[in-house]
Amino acid sequence: MEPGIVIGGLQDVEGDANNLEYQELARFAVDEHNKKTNAMLQFKRVVNVKQAVVEGLKYCITLEAVDGHKTKVYEAEIWLKLWENFRSLEGFKLLGDAH
Repeated sequence: MEPGIVIGGLQDVEGDANNLEYQELARFAVDEHNKKTNAMLQFKRVVNVKQAVVEGLKYCITLEAVDGHKTKVYEAEIWLKLWENFRSLEGFKLLGDAH
């Protein structure tokens, strides 16, 4: 276990929140949301990432996506179990319009 990691507690990730790993997770979240709700959101960028150690990893990603012609901010919760090659979108909610 890495020093400073709190089991179950969300922590801001270190480094660039808009790196390729987090962009891929955010794209997965938008794609899964689109499939489940028949929406047509288009991923734009990652705004913030928090992570928690649970049975695997839980990510809380704040992202921007285009809905029609408006950019909006969403929060996605993603659960990963890398040893099982498992990932699941656990939540996806609108936070508001992007500024």
